[in-house]
Amino acid sequence: MHSIAITKAKYIKDYCIELEFNDKTKRKVDFNTFLSKHNHPQYNKYKEIAHFKKFKLEMGNIVWGKEWDLVFPVYDLYSGKL
Repeated sequence: MHSIAITKAKYIKDYCIELEFNDKTKRKVDFNTFLSKHNHPQYNKYKEIAHFKKFKLEMGNIVWGKEWDLVFPVYDLYSGKL
């Protein structure tokens, strides 16, 4: 089994991002539930859409912030569950 990695990420709307993985699988993932349930100063700024949209891909992960303030297990994103 090969490692699953994110190869593309496209902002859709609100807190929804379409992810494409290295096996060509695409998933639309809504991060709203996670962000609304987890009240932590490190995550709170990403509740603002302007900050949320500043994600980037690094080493097969979708991350937010210079120090990866917000990152999710790739297999969870692949399954569509946060």
